[in-house]
Amino acid sequence: MSPVERSAPMAQHIAIPSARFAIGDVVRHRIFDFRGVIFDVDPEFANSDEWYESIPEAIRPSKDQPFYHLLAENAETTYTAYVSQQNLVPDESDEPVDHPEIASMFNGLEGGRYQLRPEHRH
Repeated sequence: MSPVERSAPMAQHIAIPSARFAIGDVVRHRIFDFRGVIFDVDPEFANSDEWYESIPEAIRPSKDQPFYHLLAENAETTYTAYVSQQNLVPDESDEPVDHPEIASMFNGLEGGRYQLRPEHRH
């Protein structure tokens, strides 16, 4: 081994989780009965520790994965949700999400994905 090879730092591979879903995608929770449209993505957990600790330990997701902000709906109501990637699956229903804030953020459903309004793009 040459002196240069001995002094060169070893390269470390750091796994960075990549987002499986994008803004505008319609998704469904894999455990709980709700679905929604994604309006923001955090590359890893970015909510409060209190919120995180409120999840039962047996189903608490890892923090080192993307988390998604959803305009969500279930049979009773609409709301916003914050969900880990591991708990989301694509919604294959092709049905629109019935949430009152969708029209202010998206132009409409096209090809199974909501189209973000131009003023919300950055």
